[in-house]
Amino acid sequence: MGTMDRMNAGIWAKKAVGFIIVLVAVTTGAAAQLKVDVTRGSVDPVPIAIPDFVPVEDVETSTGSLSDIGASIGEVITNNLVSTGLFRAIDQNAFIEKITAAPTRPRFNAWRPLAAQALVTGRLQILANGNLRVEFRLWDVVGELQMEGVGYNTPASNWRRIAHVISDRIYTRLTGEAGYFDTRIVYIAEQGDALARIKRLAIMDQDGANQQFLTDGSYLVLTPRFSPNRQEITFLSYFNDKPRVYLFNILSNRFEVLGDFPNMTFAPRFSPDGNKVVMSLAEDGNSDVYVMDLRTREVNRLTNDPGIDTSPSYSPDGRHIVFNSDRGGSQQLYVMDPDGRNVQRISFGRGRYATPVWSPRGDLIAFTKIGERKFRIGVMRPDGKGERLLTDAYQDEGPTWSPNGRVLMFFRTTPYDNAGNGGKPSLWSVDLTGYNEHKVPTPYDASDPAWSPPLPVTTR
Repeated sequence: MGTMDRMNAGIWAKKAVGFIIVLVAVTTGAAAQLKVDVTRGSVDPVPIAIPDFVPVEDVETSTGSLSDIGASIGEVITNNLVSTGLFRAIDQNAFIEKITAAPTRPRFNAWRPLAAQALVTGRLQILANGNLRVEFRLWDVVGELQMEGVGYNTPASNWRRIAHVISDRIYTRLTGEAGYFDTRIVYIAEQGDALARIKRLAIMDQDGANQQFLTDGSYLVLTPRFSPNRQEITFLSYFNDKPRVYLFNILSNRFEVLGDFPNMTFAPRFSPDGNKVVMSLAEDGNSDVYVMDLRTREVNRLTNDPGIDTSPSYSPDGRHIVFNSDRGGSQQLYVMDPDGRNVQRISFGRGRYATPVWSPRGDLIAFTKIGERKFRIGVMRPDGKGERLLTDAYQDEGPTWSPNGRVLMFFRTTPYDNAGNGGKPSLWSVDLTGYNEHKVPTPYDASDPAWSPPLPVTTR
């Protein structure tokens, strides 16, 4: 389709979401007392033991041996949980009991000396139809109770996604909040010199695995945005040096042109129901907020002010829109009704505010704060109270929320040194405590991340 002839999005679609996960068994023990406090961040993490998942019979698959797959599943689950700052993985070399494939109760007295509060056991086997069956159990070591037990059937090549799904179930059971590991990140992969920068649309698992390019770099792409409830992305692409907005559906692997917008610099953001997108457009040097109905393609203007109104983002209930504007003399955050009425300023701190994004929980708005020669990521309540800065680096910007509203991802640019080195963007994450900060691995420089909603899981 014109500008997208050389896109290879189908490769990623087949590898990452073309699989069906079948939930085939659930057995949950009595309610246990173990509970993780999600507000404490990296302070005093809960000790958890995660042995390798054990094959009923170690056979070779096209993806590798079952024993290797079992070890990899345990490693992914461990990395996911430890990355939250809420858990500390106990060294496998210290394990006293050897977990076997038999679905028996563990010897809890073999885990208590290690100070383990939780234990994850798992087994796997190849079924007659060639699919991989993975079972896991979560145990409360102190209470000597099974907290969770689930089995999954899926193609063997899909083992990594199973590990993320299991991680989500463990996280949810122990914290009481939804997990965010079975998700994707779309971002801009950057290569080349500053004057000849190649920018491609890329996508990956939230932990940096399964990296794939959706575009080949023939055209400049910018600012991807995920739908909050669908596997759809909007992004801005420059076709013949003119900005054009595309809609890409990951599951169907289809691109669609939303329109040519000569005066747009950021891609639109979706409404909570996915039926509208809100955007900023400039006419005669003045930028205002507009909304487009994706079903009718009708565009309506929401603001009409001499100041620059930009970066709009819906609240998760669709009842408000936050945006930044310099209508008061400096770049600040404002909230309005979805029809553009009742505009209220909410930021009053020193410095300037940009790129506001409403949390999926509705309780906070994330933003980029510019001041004191730094760009930092912060959050505040929708009424402007409770402002907190979560990062303190040279240039952090472009926050995006995890689906559970507990973690933010953003991109960080390093400063240039005296020799002209630096200026390289990379992806980072930080939780709401501000203590648990991690660099997200990408093969190239990376900017403008957008976090997907959880991937659909088919059960029967």
